[in-house]
Amino acid sequence: MKTPSFGEKSDTLVYKKRLGAYIIVSRSNATEIVLVQAPNGAYFLPGGEIEQGETKEVAIHREMIEELGFEVIIGEYLGQADEYFHSRHRSTDYYNPGYFFVADGWTQVCEPLEKTNTICWVTVEEGIQLLKRGSHKWAVHKWKDNQ
Repeated sequence: MKTPSFGEKSDTLVYKKRLGAYIIVSRSNATEIVLVQAPNGAYFLPGGEIEQGETKEVAIHREMIEELGFEVIIGEYLGQADEYFHSRHRSTDYYNPGYFFVADGWTQVCEPLEKTNTICWVTVEEGIQLLKRGSHKWAVHKWKDNQ
């Protein structure tokens, strides 16, 4: 199966590869998901860049503490979806292969370490509307369709 790809890939741009791992965290019998709202107002699934030497799972565990203050039980792997985008904040064009998972459970263990984001619980439908990246929307659709 071909990896889904989102965003416009331009032959004239040079992209920086940025691997990402993201997770769908739900509550209320999977009727609500948590999103992270960046300072610029954009909404994303929790997760982020896989740093040097990290596995996808280690990156998710680190990002959950940083962004949400959660420990998660990583469940189903939904798959990979790629995204091409320009970051105005970093003045960089990115090729972002994203690896998407579902949390089988979560516990809040501390306050989020990152204080710049806003955490919001929304219905699944609201989440799909709010998410900025097509790859994140794809993952939520895939998860919802598998339920």
